[in-house]
Amino acid sequence: MNPRPQTPDIARPFAAAHAVTPIAGARLRLDLAFIFAALLMLATLLAPAAQAQDNGEIRYKRIPTQYIAALADPDANSGGGAQNWGLWTVDPGPRGVRLKHYEHLKAAGGVAPAQWTFNDQDWWLEEYGKIMEPPQFPMPPGKYIVTGNRKVMTVLTVYPTDDSGDSRWELDHGASIYDVTHLRCRSARYTPATPDATCSPGKVQRANFPVAPGEPMPEVEGCIKQDYSVLLVIGVAEQS
Repeated sequence: MNPRPQTPDIARPFAAAHAVTPIAGARLRLDLAFIFAALLMLATLLAPAAQAQDNGEIRYKRIPTQYIAALADPDANSGGGAQNWGLWTVDPGPRGVRLKHYEHLKAAGGVAPAQWTFNDQDWWLEEYGKIMEPPQFPMPPGKYIVTGNRKVMTVLTVYPTDDSGDSRWELDHGASIYDVTHLRCRSARYTPATPDATCSPGKVQRANFPVAPGEPMPEVEGCIKQDYSVLLVIGVAEQS
């Protein structure tokens, strides 16, 4: 994955209590006029945020980028099923294993150089054809500042599971899952199509990589594929 975060467009800022410093490391060259306007906007947002903290409202802190594997309609603003969402607290891309090294991974007993363990009954691929470690399931409930590293940055709330085992989620200010999906990060989970099926990275066609931004991951013979949207997390609510 390993996206270089760029400063999101603040044309749709969230409420003052949710204000955060935009992510650094812009890929795009922003002209001085835009930077100046952005700084003025941030100054306007951050001052009320400090007052909100004094009033006991939610406070957020910046964190190193994390990655959510989300299952939801791209147009949805809220819904259920977040108990099936995962969270990578570190970028799984650089820790992944290239398909051409799959035999080496098997020979090592499934233990990757980054010390995560490959499961041949439940494995993940990313957009460049690397075998990835699985995310943490389920992702912890809480409030997350998320972005797709394009135009929208907002707050995602993931609620604790209810009595039926369902976990609801919602995005602030009318944002959709598509708005906060990082299109360049592609991820899919592969499991055997039948109990006796062979679902193996050895069957993946390497010519299908890299996968274009927003496009589905390739099918693999003998496997059921599940595509996930990848959301970038750049901040979380502080614990009270």
